[in-house]
Amino acid sequence: MARATSQLYDVVPIQPSVVLCSCSRPSMVRNHPDSCSPLAIPGASSCHCPSMEGPPSEARVDGASGSGTQQAAQAPQPRKKKPEDFKFGKILGEGSFSTVVLAREQATGKEYAIKILEKRHIIKENKVQYVKRERDLMSILEHPFFVKLYFTFQDDEKLYFGLSYAKNGELLKYIRKIGSFDETCTRFYSAEIVCALEYLHNKGIIHRDLKPENILLSEDMHIQITDFGTAKQLSSDSKQARANSFVGTAQYVSPELLTEKSACKSSDLWALGCIIYQLVAGLPPFRAGNEYLIFQKIIKLEYEFPEKFFPKAKDLVKQLLSQDPSKRIGCEEMGGYDPLRQHPFFDTISWSDLHLQTPPKLTPYLPAMSEDDEDCYGNYDDLLSQFSNMQVAQSSSSHSLSPHESTAPQRSSSNIEQYIHDLDNNSFELDLQFTEEEKQLLLDKQTTGNPWHQFVENNLILKMGPVDKRKGLFARRRQLLLTEGPHLYYVDPVNKVLKGEIPWSPELRPEAKNFKTFFVHTPNRTYYLMDPSGNADRWCKKIQEVWRRFYQRHQNPGL
Repeated sequence: MARATSQLYDVVPIQPSVVLCSCSRPSMVRNHPDSCSPLAIPGASSCHCPSMEGPPSEARVDGASGSGTQQAAQAPQPRKKKPEDFKFGKILGEGSFSTVVLAREQATGKEYAIKILEKRHIIKENKVQYVKRERDLMSILEHPFFVKLYFTFQDDEKLYFGLSYAKNGELLKYIRKIGSFDETCTRFYSAEIVCALEYLHNKGIIHRDLKPENILLSEDMHIQITDFGTAKQLSSDSKQARANSFVGTAQYVSPELLTEKSACKSSDLWALGCIIYQLVAGLPPFRAGNEYLIFQKIIKLEYEFPEKFFPKAKDLVKQLLSQDPSKRIGCEEMGGYDPLRQHPFFDTISWSDLHLQTPPKLTPYLPAMSEDDEDCYGNYDDLLSQFSNMQVAQSSSSHSLSPHESTAPQRSSSNIEQYIHDLDNNSFELDLQFTEEEKQLLLDKQTTGNPWHQFVENNLILKMGPVDKRKGLFARRRQLLLTEGPHLYYVDPVNKVLKGEIPWSPELRPEAKNFKTFFVHTPNRTYYLMDPSGNADRWCKKIQEVWRRFYQRHQNPGL
């Protein structure tokens, strides 16, 4: 274990000659120093960067107690840290002007996420004021639901900022992995975001780019909000104070930013509504082919709730996604955060000690939809036990696969048609006991007569058919193609476009839920699929059979 851990810190040596990424990703974000980085960038003083001069940050932020500022002012100045004090490891994220690297302090063994910025890029792109502002804002945040700035230091070419390391990464990763959160998880994480926003807004700060990518999860799975590159501190003498620069991410931008080119505290509440919607549904409420169309939907408030959306969460989202920022629940004009915390969706939340509670286990929300109704199809295992005359064997695919071969049926001829089982006009599967010569005949037949051959990179299709591929509570019809290789391609059957591929690995595991619904579990995501013909078990058995053939061959090459 010690050897494996040490390898994390040997992959990214930091050299003065390293040129960090400086090209901005195409985006609607403007005046955004680091829109694609998962961690925030503070600033630091520098003799090479006179406009960034400021007090040493260690004396201000290197302490956890609320009275740390006064104590630090009286304490001796700690020695400035240097790059040589750290063993740098894997890259955690890359932004337009920075790279975030895992680092272990050699003297203490403590891990940090260190954000590295190149001075000449900051000056060249006129981003000094943003770096300074982010440093200043992060230095006043002392709350468990925010990434913490511990220290800053520099060398001749770079600035280094030591941030708390959120070991479990972005919230977005988990939304993509499990599709959508069940009600308990949605409620808990929404409540933590509410607590964080209340703290932030009480300090007169608006985040302006709140989204699942900027909500990290700590080692114990509590949220830590990051990326204050576009945050703004409002003047304390006006409740209506607004920030007038155009920043944010398209799917979470509030309508007032689009119509009035200004944001306020209530703009963060709009983003909260979008995030709660996404936790339940799996996708944000405003989606389109490009940013302009997304903006049009936002301005028109053009979105809809999918079937089976939690009723109380639906009501809360509606009250947050109001076109009028003064009508959003939680804003000052609507009574502040008390009405938001008292919304029925949060009835079971204990607000005083959220940061001390054990977060619920992340559990996917997998309701039976109208086209996949449990009342019609029932529990898969129960149905199998009730009907002894059904010609379907109970799938063992819900358990880990093991490399053993099923008994091959005896063949009396080499007619390739005997291997092909047509299920309907768009579906078929092959028996897998063909010879190499027969495989070539099958492939020749596929090349000349199968319209899906163009998507499979000349691999023989072993099973294909239409499925509904679910993402959260949304479904899209796809043609699923299981081929040699092995591969699992899925194609848009209307536009005839390859949409993606389910990645194979020894950990891949198919699982039938009922006659229509089956899962394909992979290390980073669970694919939720529905076979409209009701043959989910046939998909699982064929995937399992291909898995066994492939991994048996590689694990037992002598066979």
